Amino acid sequence: MNREIVAGQWPQARQVRSPNQDARPHQEVSLLLLHAISLPPGQFSGDAIEALFTNRLDPSAHPFFAQIAHLRVSAHFLIRRDGQCLQFVDTDQRAWHAGRSYWWDAALSSWRSALNDFSVGIELEGDDQTPFTKAQYEALVAITCALMARYPALTEERITSHAKVAPLRKTDPGPAFDWAYFRQRLAAFRV
Repeated sequence: MNREIVAGQWPQARQVRSPNQDARPHQEVSLLLLHAISLPPGQFSGDAIEALFTNRLDPSAHPFFAQIAHLRVSAHFLIRRDGQCLQFVDTDQRAWHAGRSYWWDAALSSWRSALNDFSVGIELEGDDQTPFTKAQYEALVAITCALMARYPALTEERITSHAKVAPLRKTDPGPAFDWAYFRQRLAAFRV
């Protein structure tokens, strides 16, 4: 099974091209940003997330969709509850996932903004209250290892949450995400 990212694509993911992307201003990829999403909120399955990231979300399909259908957002990857992975944006390209945010890059001893320029965004299908599945953690670990192999500047210290980079706006992936378990599985996988 091919676990490498080749030409910005992870062969284990179903490829679904999002128009919400553009070229990175530099070749740097040094941050992994974890998100959580459910559409409608608190509901899992269905194609609403895929529709949002491909600008096909029907605003009349659910009252919440009318509030967000106009957004032009994306992520590099989405990991469904069953561990299935979709890739919307080539990892060498810039996805539109971080929004207004900032991050302390300890390796550079400086605050950084414009995080989309140098980050990879992974959405986990979920919310702040519902525990994520074992299949999601396993897929996340596999993708993370592939990303770290392709981009040497991406280290374990450069993995964070949307909540940490936009603390007044975002809470995801929330308290339901088990950071200790993720890091334990990542360490075991990398051995």
